[in-house]
Amino acid sequence: MTALLHLQGITKRFGGLTSLSDLEFQIGAGEVVSVIGPNGAGKTTFFNVITGVYTPESGRVQFDGEDITGLPPFKVAGKGIARTFQSIRLFLNLSVRENLLAAMYGRTRSSLLASVLSTPRARREMRENEERVADCLSFFGTRLQGFRLDQPAYSLSYANRRRLEIARAMATGARVLLLDEPAAGMNPRETQEVAETISRLREQRGYTIVVIEHDMHVVEGISDRVVALDHGVKVAEGSFDTVATDPAVVEAYLGRGSGRRK
Repeated sequence: MTALLHLQGITKRFGGLTSLSDLEFQIGAGEVVSVIGPNGAGKTTFFNVITGVYTPESGRVQFDGEDITGLPPFKVAGKGIARTFQSIRLFLNLSVRENLLAAMYGRTRSSLLASVLSTPRARREMRENEERVADCLSFFGTRLQGFRLDQPAYSLSYANRRRLEIARAMATGARVLLLDEPAAGMNPRETQEVAETISRLREQRGYTIVVIEHDMHVVEGISDRVVALDHGVKVAEGSFDTVATDPAVVEAYLGRGSGRRK
């Protein structure tokens, strides 16, 4: 497999705590890989290192053959990696439409003066941005369109806020989506819809996707591969069935001795 995203020997410490230890990870174009592990396993730190929030003490992050280690988050996003968050981080007072337009700001080429003067180039770029907004929202059917388009994000249901976060990540022009617990707080019907959405993102839009998720039904349904972390160390990797029954994974979730026969 030729890796689109490749983490090589990543170590990240916070004082005396090692959050990631010599982590190796790769994902090929078009794959869906889930990252699992108990609380404190280093999963969110893993995302933060990829997206430039944290710079590792050692190791490299490569994207499409380019070293992006330590680049600031806005540059990582510009390269084609976008994320969602475990705790939703929308611009709650902006409309659905404005949230997506804000996500495109880093790709805007027109100057502030050109926008104020409404030059032909600025108008053309605005039309293109509006088309991208419509395209991203169309993926979610009627959930974020129609009367909701100009509603503030705070008026949306919890499930639609989650959908809007994914739409905003799409609007950046990303090739890789990092989804941090997209099914968190969902009821069973909504959880199933999240799993279907992730599958459609790959099948219909061609995204490469890394998912952090605790719901094993979602993980089983969407994943080409599963990577299990425990205390910043990769303890298992493979198919869902292989990882779910691995003694090291059982021990990480249930405690030492859980995988032993009685």
